[in-house]
Amino acid sequence: MGMQTRLTEHAGVEHPIICGAMYPCSNPELVAAAAEGGGMAIIQPVSITMVHGFNDPDTIEGLRVGIRLIRELTDKPIGFNALIEKGSEKYFERMSKWIDIALEEGIRFFVTSLGKPDWVCEKVHAYGGVVYHDVTNRFHAEKGIQCGADGLICVNNRAGGHLGDLSMEEMFEDLSDLDVPLICAGGIGSEEELKAAMDLGYDGVQMGTRFIATNECTAPEDYKAAIVNATEDDITWTTKLTGVPVAVIGGDGVKQHSNWLIRRLLNSRFKHRTRVLVTGISFWRMRALAKGKKNSAKDLWSAGKSVETVHSIESATTIMDRLGKSLIKER
Repeated sequence: MGMQTRLTEHAGVEHPIICGAMYPCSNPELVAAAAEGGGMAIIQPVSITMVHGFNDPDTIEGLRVGIRLIRELTDKPIGFNALIEKGSEKYFERMSKWIDIALEEGIRFFVTSLGKPDWVCEKVHAYGGVVYHDVTNRFHAEKGIQCGADGLICVNNRAGGHLGDLSMEEMFEDLSDLDVPLICAGGIGSEEELKAAMDLGYDGVQMGTRFIATNECTAPEDYKAAIVNATEDDITWTTKLTGVPVAVIGGDGVKQHSNWLIRRLLNSRFKHRTRVLVTGISFWRMRALAKGKKNSAKDLWSAGKSVETVHSIESATTIMDRLGKSLIKER
């Protein structure tokens, strides 16, 4: 048995480690392999349905097919990611239906992002499940708890994808009095980084970058190699992908800001719709990242500062198992 925390109790897993949802990198084989290693692995529904081909007869029932494939590959618990910002009514309706399908298929661990999770909490709690909410500061942490969140994913300034402003130490100090499980998200890729987070008092960690550089992930080989070869000094940020800062591997072609018109709209009352537009444009470009192409657009290589400790491409199952067992050795 692995280290037991409130996260392992809520999620029903052996190790207090989450393989975070990643668009477009969360293919079914990766989710299954990470879960098989004893941690919690999260489905990203847009990635499963619109990138990895589970859209028959449509993207709604296609999700069910994708979940069932993962169930064929592992009998371990898996979770579901719900991006719930109300920028598009069509997307919001689709996400609501996806959540219903996830619940019908037995998923009981949910991670929400970019919106008020009250309606998700109501749905999930009715089935006896739990909801953890992504936050970057105390304001959103308190809002999440008021909406019914059972735990918080604390996204710090070393994360890949959407990143926060605070260090993992600052976030824990700021939120530790809230009496809910806190999960450290950002900068975790090695046994040493995992131990540091757990020693602070976190109930677990969420990792993304480390699981891209795996055998099961279908991201292009040049993207995986870039993660293996990068150092934390290579990590920069850009708003061009989603309208908010996203951590990426720097290099030629990576620009930090969108053009002046997009920047103005992002600071106006149209900011939510603008983010939907910007994300939509990036969506079609990012689909190629999950198609196993040999070469890909370098300005789309999202990664966090844990690249510093990623030195090889391995099985996600092996990584999850090794990291989890390292916590037992430290006890």
